[in-house]
Amino acid sequence: MLARLMFAIVDFAARKGLADASVSNAPDPSPKQQARRTGVRGETYAYWYLRRHGYVLVARNYTSPGIKGELDMVGFDGPVLAFVEVKTRTPAERDQPTPEEAVKADKRRNVTRMARQFLRTRRAEAVPYRFDVLAI
Repeated sequence: MLARLMFAIVDFAARKGLADASVSNAPDPSPKQQARRTGVRGETYAYWYLRRHGYVLVARNYTSPGIKGELDMVGFDGPVLAFVEVKTRTPAERDQPTPEEAVKADKRRNVTRMARQFLRTRRAEAVPYRFDVLAI
């Protein structure tokens, strides 16, 4: 029940914070800014979705100096550590690949490198783990 209430609050805040710029006198955001906002909103939805499904999240937007990329979310799903890549697409982005198809070999390589670093720094190499893609 508490998770649903929190999700409703986050949903309201995300919609209010991402309202069209036409309401104010601010200039229209660039496509890059719009994509970033969509990504942040998608990660917020993903966070609450995973929490509602029993994940215990231990890291969010994890980066390590000297290694390219980031881990969007890291959390335990029972005894298994899940490295979650969140990909968000809006309906207007029809000419782009689906969120699942957007995780190419380079991205998989970067996420794998970051995951190894995460396990090394936490001294958790023996923990069972997996990689998930959460498509929104």
